[in-house]
Amino acid sequence: MIPGVVDNRVTISIVDGIADVRMNRADKRNALDNAMFASLAAAGEFLKTNAEIRAVVLSGDGASFCAGLDFGSFQVMAEGPKSDGQMNAGAMSEGRITHLAQQVCWVWQEVPVPVIAAVHGHALGGGMQIALGADIRYIHPDTQLSVREVHWGLIPDMTGTLMLSRLVRPDIAKELVFTAKIISGKEGYEIGLATHLSENPHADAMVLAREIAGRSPDAVRGAKKLLNLQANDGAAQQFASEREVIGRLIGQANQAEAVMSHFEKRPANFQSASLF
Repeated sequence: MIPGVVDNRVTISIVDGIADVRMNRADKRNALDNAMFASLAAAGEFLKTNAEIRAVVLSGDGASFCAGLDFGSFQVMAEGPKSDGQMNAGAMSEGRITHLAQQVCWVWQEVPVPVIAAVHGHALGGGMQIALGADIRYIHPDTQLSVREVHWGLIPDMTGTLMLSRLVRPDIAKELVFTAKIISGKEGYEIGLATHLSENPHADAMVLAREIAGRSPDAVRGAKKLLNLQANDGAAQQFASEREVIGRLIGQANQAEAVMSHFEKRPANFQSASLF
């Protein structure tokens, strides 16, 4: 039993120094609810303190990697920022640069060994940002990828603004975010979101994990630490800005309209911008 994991939402098996981590909500395409947020963060914390692991493979059970935030959370969110039952992003903890919703992505950067995401089916919104939090990504060519938040009147607020900007050109990042369009894994590879295309992402990720596990664990951990020093420079300020912007958006008129128009299957009727 992994401390902090709720309802078996995440499973971890460790064999020969490789941690096989799976989101375990297949009936909901591993959508993110409060229990999944808590469990992902707890799984990451568990791995951070395990000196025996040499690599991590992160995947989703069933038909998808992660389809993003649970639909019920969007409907409640549209009712206002203090609605009962709203997705709990979590308070800031002392010494952290993230709250809970950001930590489920950022914790994979804090895990001291390489984290390889095996992505298939869907990686939308928060699911996409979790994949971006890994060090390396194997993605099936037919995977549906999207930085989906603007579709819901929101912004990528789970470390995605930093992680996306590390991988693709600024104009491409802006187009992906502004349009919330869904692209294939093949197109994601072409623009730099995927490290590798794979017909069997999990199997190929495990092959790479075994190769890494055969190297000096001290050297690999030291290398990740050094590479992240530069790559993640400015993260704290960027994440604080994400929290500030999303806090102003949630429950406001245009954000609620984005959600309601989606569920009512009609064109949105937005008011003039007033927040920024």
